[in-house]
Amino acid sequence: MDNLLDLLTTQDPPTHVVSVVSGGLDSTTMAFALHALGARLTLVSFDYQQRHRKELAAARAIATRLDADHEVIDLGQLGALLSGCALTDASVEVPEGHYTDASMRSTVVPNRNAIMLDIATGIAIARGADAIAFGAHGGDYAVYPDCRPAFVDAYATMVATANAGFLPTNFRVLAPFLLMSKAEIVRQGSWLGVPFELTWSCYNGQEVHCGLCGTCVERRLAFELADLPDPTTYADPDAPATQDACAVGNGGELDVTR
Repeated sequence: MDNLLDLLTTQDPPTHVVSVVSGGLDSTTMAFALHALGARLTLVSFDYQQRHRKELAAARAIATRLDADHEVIDLGQLGALLSGCALTDASVEVPEGHYTDASMRSTVVPNRNAIMLDIATGIAIARGADAIAFGAHGGDYAVYPDCRPAFVDAYATMVATANAGFLPTNFRVLAPFLLMSKAEIVRQGSWLGVPFELTWSCYNGQEVHCGLCGTCVERRLAFELADLPDPTTYADPDAPATQDACAVGNGGELDVTR
């Protein structure tokens, strides 16, 4: 696993990365960081009939901006089977608040990152890429088990075992923001020139960001803590944010040898 500092200073950066990009702030900043390293990018997005499918248009805009290959994988039938989640089940309301709230458990899509990374790994092997990447960050730990350091370490081990003899030399699973807060990602993105106005975060997927769901609250607070202007239009621009939404999780030490 590599953090952003490793990625930007390593003497042996990845040459071709299959990057899971939702169209959100984190994965977009990650794509721009990898682009800045000179890596060839294949961006992969997923249509699993999520309530906020609007993010796919954002991902396309980012791919165009980076002049990167972009694949949208249709997982619509799978999404229909993942009921009980606010992102895939219209009968479940999107909770308001921040990610430390117990209610945010309803936004967990079962095994989502493992499914997406498996597909990204298959594409990487088929195309000879030497890395896959996704944008999990420290603020995700509280709710999403598949955004924690233990998951990324275990996944990297599984990939190496499942594809022994087929992976390029030094193949890596990159999660460059795993130890960063959302505010730190915003600062990195600003430095990289990320067009934040093109990104989409809101789980409700309406015309503009709602400003109230967990990811909107986290986005708003990230810009506030980074002391940078937020270009996002919110339906409720005056809703309060809480600092807990941008806190780094309790990940502890990471194995960065993979």
